Amino acid sequence: MKKETKPSNELLEQWHKDPDNWKFGIFYYNKADKRIFPPKRNKYLGWTVNFANSTSVIVLIALVIAIIIISGFIKTL
Repeated sequence: MKKETKPSNELLEQWHKDPDNWKFGIFYYNKADKRIFPPKRNKYLGWTVNFANSTSVIVLIALVIAIIIISGFIKTL
């Protein structure tokens, strides 16, 4: 089994700056990047989801469902 190597910081920065990895300028989509939550275009604003990574999309959906369930539970109190 081949061990995956972690991309260098230079490569991560290159992916981040590449406009082809940003759909409509706001959605990060890079199949080579295995990070679940890469930084947003403006790194000071937090993180975004890598929509090319299926794990990222599943985690995003789970978070949205959890927020809906929790808010519904709070409303019943």
